[in-house]
Amino acid sequence: MSCAQTVADYAFRSLGYGERLLPRTDFTLCQQFTLIGSGMIWNVYFGVLALFAGFALANVLALGKASANPLIRKPADWFVFVFRGSPLFIQFFFAYFAFLALKNAVPALTPLSGAALGALVVLFCNTAAYSGHIFHGALMSVPKGDLEAADAYGLTGWHKFRRIVWPTQMRLAWPAYTNEAIFLFHATTLVFFTGFPARQQKGDALYYASYFADKTFNPFVPYPILAFYFIVLTLGIIGAMGLVNRRLNRHLPAERRARPRVRPVLIR
Repeated sequence: MSCAQTVADYAFRSLGYGERLLPRTDFTLCQQFTLIGSGMIWNVYFGVLALFAGFALANVLALGKASANPLIRKPADWFVFVFRGSPLFIQFFFAYFAFLALKNAVPALTPLSGAALGALVVLFCNTAAYSGHIFHGALMSVPKGDLEAADAYGLTGWHKFRRIVWPTQMRLAWPAYTNEAIFLFHATTLVFFTGFPARQQKGDALYYASYFADKTFNPFVPYPILAFYFIVLTLGIIGAMGLVNRRLNRHLPAERRARPRVRPVLIR
């Protein structure tokens, strides 16, 4: 089988299209690159949706943590504390059994017991908690001079927040938020180890890398391929977040613009 035929058969296998049977013998480098790349579609799916939804909730949590009303502040504090204080894998574990119980009680919630939605909810809550903490720190660091200038111009309430507070908060938080985005995409590999089932063997990249490692007894080919895909993905995230960072700091001289730097989180 040529490499072109392999790509045609397996490029979208993780989505349920193409050849259903996985290779059994005579594994080629093309097969491994194609199938692991196919699985990356799910990692990107988890990462992109959790990042965008988590960004919205993180802003709400940041405002909640900064609120003077304890009925608003305490729930936000506890949400952030619980999801930052417990390991992500344990969150997957408990969420899976909680969603199974909900499935039995309310059949309409059955999709939550699958990886496509259930694991996405866990990643969404986790990244929202971490990002909310980052945004809250940035919100508390908005220079008082900016707020006083806004008051002098007569800006109040929502207009003050939208024109002064929130843009400054984003500029301060963006380098740290870039690292959170990178970690989120890396954390999508944990879905493979959780109890959430992948329907019809539509697994993520780690599923296929583990399959080839088990069949060939040689982990030094599929896992470096997996690492290569994630390095490329990380470069793409840094590039995209860098564009947003330049947009946020477009009013500053080039030499004063804060550049996102990768600071890997070894333990979380």
